[in-house]
Amino acid sequence: MESQLYRGFVFALYQFSLLLGIVLLPIALLFGRMGLSLPIHRVVLRLEDAYAGATPN
Repeated sequence: MESQLYRGFVFALYQFSLLLGIVLLPIALLFGRMGLSLPIHRVVLRLEDAYAGATPN
């Protein structure tokens, strides 16, 4: 039961990070023109790895 709760929580965080990346896309484009970057991809990749590790094979 705890593993299902953890898996659901990680999945929700993963989906939220994707939404956050989409919402912040215009800001990231502006930052890109200034030579800066937002590290949203790191968050998405870490949560994707956590979710993959939480799912049963």
